[in-house]
Amino acid sequence: MPFKPQVQGTLNRRAQDRRDLLQTGLAVLMLGHTDLSWGASMLAVRIWPAADYTRVTLESDTPLKASQTFLASPPRLAIDIQGLELNNALRELVGKVRSDDPNIAGVRVGQYSPGVVRLVIDLKRDIAPQVFALPPVAAYQHRLVLDLYPSVAADPLEVLIAERLQSTSSAPAGTSSIAQADPLGELISRQSGKSALPPNAPTVGISPNTAPPSTRRTSPTDSGVHLDDPSHPARSEPPRKTDRLIIIALDPGHGGEDPGAIGANGTQEKDVVLQIANRLKERINASSMNGNPMRAFLTRDADFFVPLHVRVQKARSVQADLFVSIHADAFFTPHAQGASVFALSQGAASSSAARWMANQENKADLIGGVNIAVQDAQVKRALLDMSTTAQINDSVLLGGAMLREIAGVGRLHKPKVEQAGFAVLKAPDMPSVLVETAFISNPDEEEKLRSTLYQDNLADALMRGIKAYFARNPPLARQRGI
Repeated sequence: MPFKPQVQGTLNRRAQDRRDLLQTGLAVLMLGHTDLSWGASMLAVRIWPAADYTRVTLESDTPLKASQTFLASPPRLAIDIQGLELNNALRELVGKVRSDDPNIAGVRVGQYSPGVVRLVIDLKRDIAPQVFALPPVAAYQHRLVLDLYPSVAADPLEVLIAERLQSTSSAPAGTSSIAQADPLGELISRQSGKSALPPNAPTVGISPNTAPPSTRRTSPTDSGVHLDDPSHPARSEPPRKTDRLIIIALDPGHGGEDPGAIGANGTQEKDVVLQIANRLKERINASSMNGNPMRAFLTRDADFFVPLHVRVQKARSVQADLFVSIHADAFFTPHAQGASVFALSQGAASSSAARWMANQENKADLIGGVNIAVQDAQVKRALLDMSTTAQINDSVLLGGAMLREIAGVGRLHKPKVEQAGFAVLKAPDMPSVLVETAFISNPDEEEKLRSTLYQDNLADALMRGIKAYFARNPPLARQRGI
């Protein structure tokens, strides 16, 4: 007697259920426990400690939702992450905290409830946390970012002056009064309406938003300075000596979550450009122009990410006379070679290669990870509307002086200063250039970038270029308020 249709359908469903169960069991054996989470798999955890701020990054294959609670006494931050089970990748976060981290004392992690993991970050000081998510970009998948900013941030100008005071206090007897004085500290005291302070007195910093407008006046130039034209025009006013500290802002590109270009042998751009910047810093701090001491200021002095607009703000906060961004470029093929120097362009780029390079460098914020919630209209204006014709003209002069010196160290990619819309060069009150030291995508140049000899020679060349620029275009007096 044949089965009734209803009975036959029930048996078919049971057979399908058994097949599904067997397939599920096989999947369990293949995946393992750490992959069987509540919808998300943790791919990597990273901590980037720095004096400016510490970043904690949780990378997963799907977006993570999180809520945060900050407790002030003792300071700690609790993060509840939904849709996640505790696994080995999360446990690794505990061991990634460094003893010298200026912000994090330790991390605790546990399964708070089914599908919810709780992170508790014990802090060394009061923190203003920012927690935000980033979509997939470049080599990264979904990232949950915890940026731990000190509630009271260090003033870059005060740090710079403290370094200057330390160096002058240890200067040998008989050093000139110009070298012993602290011209920038005197300037700050005059701005605040106070009498001149003694050398060891604390000084008041200047807000990044109150840096003075440029007082530069320069004759127009064409779109580039050629190496066969050493008599490049200087400013229209005659050179004159200034009695003050000369500040050079050095900007090592990329950092932290943003490695920059990566060579065939694994060399990361962010590492070599920081090494070159530190070598150039040593030379600047040991130099003077017409008796005026020079001092270098780094926009980052360790492996952490700095957004493009913050790099500009930092340089302006110390009233830098020059801004030099240091990079090591890459191209589609391994054959491209040679160093380049770029200035800003208010219009079209000077070449398609310059435009391509600017587009690549301007992606740093996407890869490094910027909290869009804090990018207000003021920040956008800072990146779009701050360039001036005078600043660009002076930048081209500075770039030409550098190119002439770099030519004696190695091959040049182009014999003139290129121009394009680099976001990091858009400051109105200082000449700003971007130096591509070599093509890290070229195996031969990658090896050079790793060598101490090439880094020293390049730092020497950049130092000579800076001095050559100031010899014809001495820094003007800083304005004392706006």
